[in-house]
Amino acid sequence: MPEPVKTEFIADLKPDTTVTSVFLVLAKEVKRKKDDEPYLDLTLGDRTGQVKAVMWDGVAALQSSFERDDFIKIRAQVNVYRDKLQLKLERLRKLEEAEVNLADFLPTTKADVAAMWIELEQRIARIGNPHLRALLEAIFGDPDIAARFRRAPAAKALHHAFLGGLLEHVTSLCRLAEAVMRNYPWVNADLVITGVLLHDLGKIDELNYERSFSYSTPGQLLGHMILVLRILHDRLRALPDFPPSLAALVEHLIISHHGKYEFGSPKLPMFPEALLLHQLDDMDSKMQAMKSQLEDEPNPSGGEWTGYNRSLDRTLLRLSEYWNPDERSAGLGPRGPQPGASISGTRGEAALGPAPKNDATKSATHG
Repeated sequence: MPEPVKTEFIADLKPDTTVTSVFLVLAKEVKRKKDDEPYLDLTLGDRTGQVKAVMWDGVAALQSSFERDDFIKIRAQVNVYRDKLQLKLERLRKLEEAEVNLADFLPTTKADVAAMWIELEQRIARIGNPHLRALLEAIFGDPDIAARFRRAPAAKALHHAFLGGLLEHVTSLCRLAEAVMRNYPWVNADLVITGVLLHDLGKIDELNYERSFSYSTPGQLLGHMILVLRILHDRLRALPDFPPSLAALVEHLIISHHGKYEFGSPKLPMFPEALLLHQLDDMDSKMQAMKSQLEDEPNPSGGEWTGYNRSLDRTLLRLSEYWNPDERSAGLGPRGPQPGASISGTRGEAALGPAPKNDATKSATHG
């Protein structure tokens, strides 16, 4: 059966148009209208993003014809609902996997995977401690581990949630670590790089990433820290001369990298290299999460703010919509009145009134 050509992607959708294309069902709920008739509430995806979709009529005959992770061909109207694009489905039918090109549906790193892998191998070769180098060579020299590490996402949804995302995340962390360690030359670089390379290795088993991104059963039951410790202990058994104290340090790097108990870390980082790993990991994941939302979230109305980001517990400012850097040449800052700027011929404080007396005592973080 010939593969249909997918010519319309989520990133290309425009309000007040009609789309006929194929999408992957990321989430499916059958809900009830006020008259108790069913309607479909779906999240559809392709390699360029996700979009909400609803189908109001004719649902009873269709609701059992497809499930989550199925491919469906749809015809829909593209609308805007609460400042986000939404598809109003008119028709849909399930497609078989043989009818689609899987590469159209899973987001993939834009970086060069082969180049990043060479960079990883070169870093391992530069590890000075022979025990750590032998351990890393034993792990990443395994063809099965290497293949899955190059393909796996770093997370289901929060950050680097695309094929090759795990390798991209680790490459970014290695570069960050090397830059930061120039300012802290007294930390043990071999330990830091070992922690960077191993801390999320369990993601290759924690996640499913063949058709869509979801948690595997071992991932649900154990989590990626336990899964990477299994790999670590398996390789350590083949390295009988590996110092037990060094093995404990590597284990601690892995189990403390989330940094806080409430973030799922069974131990807090207890030596500088572990703390550095946590801080860099936290920064890289949050920066990538911000980048992804700013780049991928549709903004049909040209608004300055994104939707609410649950993982970051905030909305994000679209700097390009708020501030024109070219204004600097004219002595202007971001759009809108600036602190102390003249408003209606008066100084800002005079026009707006004095600040509340207790403002100066508010916490910079919580105020």
